[in-house]
Amino acid sequence: MNPTWRDEQHPSFIRFIASFLSANSYRLNFLPISPDFIFNNGGLSVAFIFETTWDPDKASVVFSRVERLKAQFRLLYVVIGVPTREQNDSFNHLYFKYGVQLGRPTFVPVRDPEMGFEKIVKIAHARGVCKRQDAVGMMRSERERAVQGMDMFLRVVTSIPGIDDHDANALVQSIGSIEAISKASKSFILETTDLSVEKAERIVRFFRDPKYYLSPKLD
Repeated sequence: MNPTWRDEQHPSFIRFIASFLSANSYRLNFLPISPDFIFNNGGLSVAFIFETTWDPDKASVVFSRVERLKAQFRLLYVVIGVPTREQNDSFNHLYFKYGVQLGRPTFVPVRDPEMGFEKIVKIAHARGVCKRQDAVGMMRSERERAVQGMDMFLRVVTSIPGIDDHDANALVQSIGSIEAISKASKSFILETTDLSVEKAERIVRFFRDPKYYLSPKLD
């Protein structure tokens, strides 16, 4: 929380914020940040401007600050307190007057400060959940690609006459990729794996002798 913003609020509201954050497993720190709040969820930072009650006389200051901060923060939200219909109408009018680009950033009108802060925590939490789900999805995709790659590796290597799954696993653990195996010498294969001399010779011939790998194999 920005300490300047804190000092402008009623102490009871700050106590409400501290209690609400604690109940939702957040730790509150006061730092000289540019926005009013920054939430960090698993490495994802979400920034907030929080105008607890809309004052049309300060519209130019608010919208200028929004323009400045949206260039600094990819995830920026602006929460505006509009407890009366007149304030809500005033905000809507000035929002379009100042030519704010729709959704950049997202403005969130609320009826009271407590509702506003609850919205802030919900938004920050939701963005953190989305990031974790994206990370889990990426890890799952990477695992699937790794499994598919390993299957392809085994199919290629075990197509060499006399080479079984055990031999293929020994090759991938000791030498690595198919490209590395194709360049490996017989002596290197023997030094780094438990394959026999005959199998090492077959691997070298398979990758380097067209007459060998293009001829029919009869076991």
